Amino acid sequence: MDLFEKAARFARADLLKQAGLYPYFRAIEESEGGRRVRIGGRTIVMAGSNNYLGLTHDPRVLEAAREAVSRYGAGCTGSRFLNGTLALHEQLEERLARFLGQEACITSGTGFQTNVGAISALASSREDLIFGDRDNHASIIDGCRLSFAKQLKYRHNDMDDLGRLLRETPVSEGGSRLVVTDGVFSMLGDLAPLQRMLPLAHEHGARVMVDDAHALGVLGARGRGTAEHLGVHDQVDLISGTFSKSMACLGGFVAGPRVVVDLIKHTSRSVIFSASMTPASVATVLACLDIVEREPARRERLWANVRRMKQGFQEMGLEVIDGGSPILSVVVGEEQPTLEFNNLLFAHGVFVNPVIPPAVPQGMCLLRTSYMATHTDEDLDAILAGFKKVGERLRVLR
Repeated sequence: MDLFEKAARFARADLLKQAGLYPYFRAIEESEGGRRVRIGGRTIVMAGSNNYLGLTHDPRVLEAAREAVSRYGAGCTGSRFLNGTLALHEQLEERLARFLGQEACITSGTGFQTNVGAISALASSREDLIFGDRDNHASIIDGCRLSFAKQLKYRHNDMDDLGRLLRETPVSEGGSRLVVTDGVFSMLGDLAPLQRMLPLAHEHGARVMVDDAHALGVLGARGRGTAEHLGVHDQVDLISGTFSKSMACLGGFVAGPRVVVDLIKHTSRSVIFSASMTPASVATVLACLDIVEREPARRERLWANVRRMKQGFQEMGLEVIDGGSPILSVVVGEEQPTLEFNNLLFAHGVFVNPVIPPAVPQGMCLLRTSYMATHTDEDLDAILAGFKKVGERLRVLR
């Protein structure tokens, strides 16, 4: 079959558009503090962003980005390995390693690149074994695919299944074991059971890498992530993450023992063959770290907003999945009513994210909502009002 003919046969997007249900690639024309956005000339309340701490428009963050651009320019035009390392990169890595209680850290251009490069660099031989959650993020899955390691998947958050695989799969001579998991799973917002996973993995000679993309700055007494929140921060071997959520920009990192980070630094394709983080992004993360460390009240406001929204959804009769993160998933069930619910919400001025198979199992389609520390009571009331109107119209309220 001709390659372009194969592309022409892809009709799913066109069918959704013809049915008036297509919910993707909506262009934002303007953003009012991240809480409200302008789309198609209308102002919409944003309840689908990962801007958990609301820092994308903080004046201190914007000023830090402007100063970095003035000093270093718009970009580095090279990889960290060659001409793309700024003193600012090293400052961020030292600061982030200290914040996370790790020896060292290395950054990459995006969170996706970070996982792809780090996992394939660490599990680089055919004797290596990688144990991964079936619901892991696509960047982890692709990192596993690009490694030479044998991959074994355990049922989502099922430590009995992980234990079985660890016991039944011997490692070859010269091989190593790596368990990789999201800290917060991005669709349902549930947490990895690190209290059981870490001792289980270590008992069987495996190291554990936690992708804390949705937890950095949000979970834990100091905002250090899932492991701190669960009281096992000192047991985690490697922490990866992205700056595209609470840190308000773009980029990613891996933090851990210095010898491990040094290996990744010199063998990760994402580090060596991709341009480094822009000066503006590095300065943005440094400014966000200042705020995370100095303003715990911002996290408190975020959690107050999450509790209020969960209560509001439940009181109106919606089924809500609360996994312990700023993500609340409203279960609708089948695909078509989920997309209809989403489009009607949008018509009522509320932006959320519909999640359909394969991201969730059949019959478990949902509307993923997420909240910010900067959402006002007025914003939250508008979101609840939209859900109530559409829920009554579609008769999904219990």
